[in-house]
Amino acid sequence: MKKRRAFAATLLSITMGLSVFSTGALAKDKIEAKEQDSYRVLIKAPTTSISTFQSKYDVRWDFGKEGFTTDVDAKQLQTLQSNKDIQIQKVNEITVETATTDAKSTKAEVTATPSTQTPWGIKSIYNDQSITKTTGGSGIKVAVLDTGVHTGHIDLAGSSEQCKDFTQSNPLVNGSCTDRQGHGTHVAGTVLAHGGSDGQGVYGVAPQAKLWAYKVLGDNGTGYSDDIAAAIRHVADEASRTGSKVVINMSLGSSGKDSLIASAVDYAYGKGVLIVAAAGNSGSGSNTIGYPAALVNSVAVAALENVQQNGTYRVANFSSRGNPATAGDFRIQERDIEVSAPGASVESTWYNGGYNTISGTSMATPHVAGLAAKIWSSNTSLSHSQLRTELQNRAKVYDIKGGIGAGTGDDYASGFGYPRVK
Repeated sequence: MKKRRAFAATLLSITMGLSVFSTGALAKDKIEAKEQDSYRVLIKAPTTSISTFQSKYDVRWDFGKEGFTTDVDAKQLQTLQSNKDIQIQKVNEITVETATTDAKSTKAEVTATPSTQTPWGIKSIYNDQSITKTTGGSGIKVAVLDTGVHTGHIDLAGSSEQCKDFTQSNPLVNGSCTDRQGHGTHVAGTVLAHGGSDGQGVYGVAPQAKLWAYKVLGDNGTGYSDDIAAAIRHVADEASRTGSKVVINMSLGSSGKDSLIASAVDYAYGKGVLIVAAAGNSGSGSNTIGYPAALVNSVAVAALENVQQNGTYRVANFSSRGNPATAGDFRIQERDIEVSAPGASVESTWYNGGYNTISGTSMATPHVAGLAAKIWSSNTSLSHSQLRTELQNRAKVYDIKGGIGAGTGDDYASGFGYPRVK
């Protein structure tokens, strides 16, 4: 039996989870050359000359008509910008940011053993305060696109079916998805942690689901939109190749719409993959929702606190809100929140083999991804769009009326409501 490694460590992080948010999409103006070694750019050229440009530069990702990405130095950048026959855009760099919350403590303690095997979010989404272990998810794959996953964590061991790194100089490395940051391991645990071989660990929503761990963000918590877009497309292709039902969890995003990611989401959704994404941690103002959650083909998830207000859970103040102008119609449009789930003070697995309690819409999203896997495994005849409708219908049963912007029915804070197991 594998023993849990005892250790003591304290992280200088607020008890707010780490979500990935940056500003803007691909810049259309001239890229300003600064003192740096390389630039990640997207090159679009006429079909008659695209092969010539691809032969001159190391192609990182080929997105067909959308162009190809490559890393260039300052001299190469100047040469490209002087060519009027092509379009060149800087690839959006996404950064992990620690968000501000109302928490009094700014320290999160990493522990060797969990404080409970079924954290409050698990009890809540199962609607069972006495639950001691979870079940479900068999036959379903959940692709976690994040900072990587510590697949050897005792509560995740044996669950990983694919482990891939999209961040290296060689853009796709099979068998590598090391998480040195923690965020991705935390997310994966909420989706499908199985309690460990010693029976002392935490449980996720769907412990029988299989994990596709795709590292799309570096060890410093930053990444490029082309790597993320390539990973999304790879999930869709792998789903088709293996005949699998797949849910993508993206606890990441940017404040602006990224064309490469948006196109990839449409591609994956068109191939039957359900995409679940974090709404963002930009606060309670309207239209603060981030992308890709704001896309029509993504399920945007807001964060709930373990606090009762107006007879329901409360939407956290840090949780981004959608568009008030399109609320109330129970129809998903761009920049709409779709559903909400537990996202404040969530305990889960951590990258060094222990456990950590953090917050954010990043933490709410895997609750919904796990629920989707659990529902799908029990209703395999459902299409991904029918599964999405089922999530919406379950959300309507548990309307959320607590928090800024929340109210009866479809609102811009909690969406349709809170989908649960029962």
